[in-house]
Amino acid sequence: MNDVFWLDTGTGRPLVLLHGGFLDHSMWDDQIPVLAERYRVIAPDARGHGRSVNATAPFRHTDDLAALLRHLGTGPAILVGVSMGAGTAVDTALEHPELVSAVVVSGAGTNEPYFTAPWTTRTWAAWHSAMAAGDLDASVEAFTLFAAGPQRTLDDLAPEVVGRLRRMTRGTLSKHTADEPHLLIPVHDTWERAAKIDVPVLAINGAIDSPDHIGMAERLIRTVADGRAISVDRTAHYPNMERPDVFNESLEGFLRTL
Repeated sequence: MNDVFWLDTGTGRPLVLLHGGFLDHSMWDDQIPVLAERYRVIAPDARGHGRSVNATAPFRHTDDLAALLRHLGTGPAILVGVSMGAGTAVDTALEHPELVSAVVVSGAGTNEPYFTAPWTTRTWAAWHSAMAAGDLDASVEAFTLFAAGPQRTLDDLAPEVVGRLRRMTRGTLSKHTADEPHLLIPVHDTWERAAKIDVPVLAINGAIDSPDHIGMAERLIRTVADGRAISVDRTAHYPNMERPDVFNESLEGFLRTL
């Protein structure tokens, strides 16, 4: 496990915090100390993100997570993920169900996303063209727009939140080049298989996230056997960073039901 970085703090039932794409575990800074009072909180950096090394061979995020949980001897854990991290949580419930006792997603359904709303497709296109051009500054700015969502600009968010997002995204994007091999192996048929997930699933969505992101999370909770959703007003793709008190309260309320 030398190539993956993780935090492991607190004692109690294992609770794993899975960050969004191109970010790192520090997106959970407003959750880790609060949750560690009652849970064993594990917060990894996904391969190629933050302080974890880049991939040198084909890999799947879910297998990295399963290897970490087995290494730590956690038994079944509660997986909490935002965006890409939510996809990894769902993948793990499908691929390694013995390691999962509940799933919380935010702004995502499975790791097979689809985007149709004009704002989302436009923002994705701007981000991809900046990355293809090797323009780090433009890549960071385009990606950070997801934090605002379609109804706001970044000026509408707390400057501290935007600064944290830019710093994390720059740190991860700067580890990569446009021409490096793509070694991430997707997990397939996740939407078809999601109905088999039999652990409780909660979606905590930002109320003004893009309709694509909210729609995928809502589709997931309709598909699983035990799904429910909560909306956090005045937040978009990162409700845990914009309104941590409300996010933490929503999450802890769900955890108490388990």
